Amino acid sequence: MISWTSTAQIDAEFPETAVTIGKFDGIHLGHQALLAELVEVSEEHGIASVVVTFDRHPDALLNPGRLKPALIGPRQKQFLLAEAGVDAVLTLTFDDDLAHKSPEEFVQTYLVEALKARIVLVGENFRFGAKGAGTVVTLAELGAKHGFKVIVVPSVMVEGQVISTTLIRDVLDQGEVEMAAELLGRPHLTTGIIEHGLKIGRSIGFPTANMSREAEGYLPVDGVYAGWLYADQERYPAALSVGINETFQAVPRLIEAHVIDRTDLDLYDKVVSLEYVKHIRPSAKFNGIEDLVAAINRDVAMCRIILGVVS
Repeated sequence: MISWTSTAQIDAEFPETAVTIGKFDGIHLGHQALLAELVEVSEEHGIASVVVTFDRHPDALLNPGRLKPALIGPRQKQFLLAEAGVDAVLTLTFDDDLAHKSPEEFVQTYLVEALKARIVLVGENFRFGAKGAGTVVTLAELGAKHGFKVIVVPSVMVEGQVISTTLIRDVLDQGEVEMAAELLGRPHLTTGIIEHGLKIGRSIGFPTANMSREAEGYLPVDGVYAGWLYADQERYPAALSVGINETFQAVPRLIEAHVIDRTDLDLYDKVVSLEYVKHIRPSAKFNGIEDLVAAINRDVAMCRIILGVVS
């Protein structure tokens, strides 16, 4: 997959395109339906499939007070778009210039001149241009003017609700990682570098891998989860803990993983992924080390059952 961060990087010989546009801030089942249609249409017409997206959520510029933590990070987003089979991604910097482009300026600059679009696919609630002035009707009118066809892809529903990044974030805020996986069409992951921590877990017989706070992938509600740790093309059963360690000292919110039955792994400075399988219990403050160790033993026993790990 080709990745561009400006129209200047697009080769003049790049073929005509089928394009979709959006934040793609979750790559959930709704996004996947749109991407699958994009790839299919591009193959049918013998043209390239291109995703136009943004380097940040528009709220980061337009409504910073309403900005929510990202469901996936930029590297996760690039990986998932490549996995969807698209030929190229144009990631635009969402700045004042872009925010103030009219719908026609947006179409002329990016779809017509840069990408030579023949087909544009969007969701049914698609808005674009300054202050969201452009709608699917606007886009169809501009398509008729500039020579591209517009295809509107219906939203994907589950239990009467449109699948959205907001819905998935709300589900994760309830610890419902199984439902999140259903809406995403894949398990939810947090990916980042393992860094040195206080090594408290090691001192009580449960060494943990502490993930950097620059990790990508929205953290669900504080608590303990059964899950998997992926490192060096291997998968390890793990107990995952999200939150702050109030038993010893309050630290910024993070996620750490105890790999079950393994004390020999050196994960420091490696990029790993943590997959959430099931929420076991909420976070808690314990009276002392004995109570904490007893709770961890119960957690690990429950993880064994959920993950099918033989003791």
